[in-house]
Amino acid sequence: MAIEWTDTDPATGAKRFVRALKFARQWRFQVRSRRRTEWERDVVATRAMWETLLDALERRYARREGITEDDLAAVRMALARFRDAPAFDGGPGEPAA
Repeated sequence: MAIEWTDTDPATGAKRFVRALKFARQWRFQVRSRRRTEWERDVVATRAMWETLLDALERRYARREGITEDDLAAVRMALARFRDAPAFDGGPGEPAA
């Protein structure tokens, strides 16, 4: 199963294409900056990517497009376990902001 959408790259602010693939009960994310280029595989997913995937799955589940309760539960669990990367508070010897 594959779900695709576009969003904004958090690093550059440019448009990018995102794809979430489910294979062997695991979700993997891929991105690319332009059409007809190779997908960057096994990208570290952000919270926004998980939330977008959950939204897409919920909409497809309502239309009965092959999405199961197990798919929704797995993504909700991954989102609940998601922890943002710690923010940098300063260099050595610098007080935290």
